[in-house]
Amino acid sequence: MSIAWRLALRDLRRGGRGLLLLALCLFLGTAALAGIGSLSASLIAALDAQGRQMLGGDVELVVSQRRATVEEVAAFAAKGRVSETVAMRAMADAGAGPVLVDLRGVDSAWPLVGAFRLTPGALADRPRGRQIAIAPALADRLGVKVGDELRLGVARLKVIGIIAAEPDRLGAGFTLGPPVLVDMAGLDATQLVQPGSLYESHYRIALARPAAANAVSDALTKRFRADGFAVKSSDRAASGLRRGIGQLGQFLLLVGLAALAIAGVGVGSGVAAYLAGKTRIIAILKVLGAEAGTIATIFLTQLGLVAAAGVTAGLALGAMVPAIVVAVAGDALPVPPRLALYPLPLATAAALALLVALLFALPALARARHVPAATLLRDALAPNGWPSWRVIVAMLALVAALVALAVLTASDMLLALGFVGGVMVLILLLWVIGLLVRLGVARLPRPRTPLLRLALANLHRPGAETDRLVVALGLGFSLFVALAVIDTSLSAELAGAAPAKAPRFFAIDLQPDDAGSFRAAVERAAPGATIEAVPSLRGAITAVKGVRVADMKTLPDAAWVLRGDRTLTWSVGVPPRNDVVAGKWWPADYRGPPLVSIEDRAAAALGLKVGDMITVTVLGVDVPARIAALRKIDWGGLGLNFAIVFSPGYIEEAPHSLLASVYSAPARDGAVARDVAAALPSVTMIRVGDLIAQIGVALGQIALAIRAAGAVTVAAGIAVLVGAVAASSRARRYDAVILKLLGGSARQVLSAQAIEYALLSLIVVLVALVIGATAGWYVVVRVFELAWAPDWAVVAMTLTASVLVTLGIGLLGSLPALRARPADALREL
Repeated sequence: MSIAWRLALRDLRRGGRGLLLLALCLFLGTAALAGIGSLSASLIAALDAQGRQMLGGDVELVVSQRRATVEEVAAFAAKGRVSETVAMRAMADAGAGPVLVDLRGVDSAWPLVGAFRLTPGALADRPRGRQIAIAPALADRLGVKVGDELRLGVARLKVIGIIAAEPDRLGAGFTLGPPVLVDMAGLDATQLVQPGSLYESHYRIALARPAAANAVSDALTKRFRADGFAVKSSDRAASGLRRGIGQLGQFLLLVGLAALAIAGVGVGSGVAAYLAGKTRIIAILKVLGAEAGTIATIFLTQLGLVAAAGVTAGLALGAMVPAIVVAVAGDALPVPPRLALYPLPLATAAALALLVALLFALPALARARHVPAATLLRDALAPNGWPSWRVIVAMLALVAALVALAVLTASDMLLALGFVGGVMVLILLLWVIGLLVRLGVARLPRPRTPLLRLALANLHRPGAETDRLVVALGLGFSLFVALAVIDTSLSAELAGAAPAKAPRFFAIDLQPDDAGSFRAAVERAAPGATIEAVPSLRGAITAVKGVRVADMKTLPDAAWVLRGDRTLTWSVGVPPRNDVVAGKWWPADYRGPPLVSIEDRAAAALGLKVGDMITVTVLGVDVPARIAALRKIDWGGLGLNFAIVFSPGYIEEAPHSLLASVYSAPARDGAVARDVAAALPSVTMIRVGDLIAQIGVALGQIALAIRAAGAVTVAAGIAVLVGAVAASSRARRYDAVILKLLGGSARQVLSAQAIEYALLSLIVVLVALVIGATAGWYVVVRVFELAWAPDWAVVAMTLTASVLVTLGIGLLGSLPALRARPADALREL
């Protein structure tokens, strides 16, 4: 062992540059996995650390369109200190036109956790009575300052300060406008809370023992779920954000695994090229009496040292990714990452990288172990034989360990298993295609053109690296196509987020008695405008086929309709943009027991069919209903669509408001908002453009994350191309020397190799186009649930650039062979 160690170090010092590709590939793959894992872990850790502050307490109860009764508040107070918050959307106007805001009314106990702060120069520490605190964005937009007044509902409120810190703001979830804050007296003065108004009442409880939050949450859920309360504890604060971070992190982790798989091919190529250059050294060691085990130990030691250096460097960079992201794009993150060292993702990345390195290097190591001493006396370009059964068993064991580690450490094990299996099948498919290319080219008629004949011969001759090149180029090209498809589809979604027939406004909190005034105001501001108004109220599905949602241990990821309250409506006929796909719509004069129609995809996620029963809780009252029809909804038009539609009758008795959409000319937006605000201050007008802008920001951040992760995989793909060329460099040098001895010029040698790489690239392009487009379609349609709209011109340019890069790398790799003196080269060969 000591001799093997000394020889390994001595040889590594003198000729270790050949393993730089191995180190580079492992560095890129490890950095991608470690960086993505560390960033996800730091964001989740930040959510965990701030869970109590984001929730505003240890336990939160939320109910829609009503406030808790005295008895309910007393029950909450029995558990700990209680604070009440009422949240809704409203329109704020300082005279230049109304602006949508996110309004919260808070009691004197708020905040239970954290501190509320205003910027220096505030007139008071918090708003009281007819006072209001506003966000900096609203102050800039309205052009108001501390001491000015603005109108909210029917009240004029004095701005007493600009909000600097709102401890539970992150836990408030998705908002459409800048936040404003009033106390309960100020909220009452606005008269915005009316029967049927869309608002939520939040009750936060601070426990004497925060550790008991889950137990208290479970007890309150059992007691108050039937009354319409949604209950959660601090460890489930910002659950939507947590779920979004987890899903994006899982997807980026798969991108990292793809980068590592591609890097693995580069490892195999790099190790094969390195060991091919050591053939004479191995033969000399055999002549001097070295055993096969000693030789294997020498090169395994070298590979282990270089692999450890590459992995260590990748881990160092990956561990710094959260800090780098904060420095470069910290403002784009939903929550500042908690900067720390996270051992689990780093250990996982290191283990996966080392397993991949050993898996792809093992065949080359096995071949090097059995190089005969007679190689010193004859040609070394013999065909590579199949690995022994022991090597195959070892490789299968490594594959099993790799799959198990990748799947068990993933949050979505089924998705990870499918992805890893898909990558393995893809590599096997590309390898088979490479073998078929060799067999097919060997059976082609020999062309008369010498250069073309030589290029075709290079693809099937003994020792040809065609199968390895097809795998390397196929993986790289497929990755580039998939990234181009995903990126252009996201760009198309951003560009086409606003449908041509989308409404200009949504109006909420419109009282039925005010419908006439609303229509008059809109038509006065925008003559010829189209108005679509439907009744609306909030409710939650609390039981499915007799099983209460509270008793379900887990909810399917696609069961979004069960998460929280939904906006409901009722309708005599099938709503616009809806098509009945199962069942039958109720008659126009139906007045029997409640019937309901569900969106078809929501029903499929819950396993519901026509005739099944669900229970919807509306204002604390359970409404059992039988499913009469399933509908397919066109969500793309951004019109008024509802996943749950009731039959008229019983549900109409509940207090409700109207939800309206306004279709008008874009130039009349300002006039519509001003006239409606003047006529009906309690009506909130939501500009569809603002909605689309927020969606655009979210999609833009996703696209940025994909591009950042894709940059690493592109670098790995380029490294794979370099490795594939390097693996055949010795054979290329041999060819160049022989051709030069026979009178061939440098231009002819380069032309023959250019034709070879061009033919191989064209074959791989067709395969990569199908594989990459399919993978991109799955990510865009199935994962992101967006329209598949790739820009084929960009895809074509991506493939063209890939082919040119391949030709460039191949020809650059041939230049050393062309510069070699035939006499010197023949002595070495």
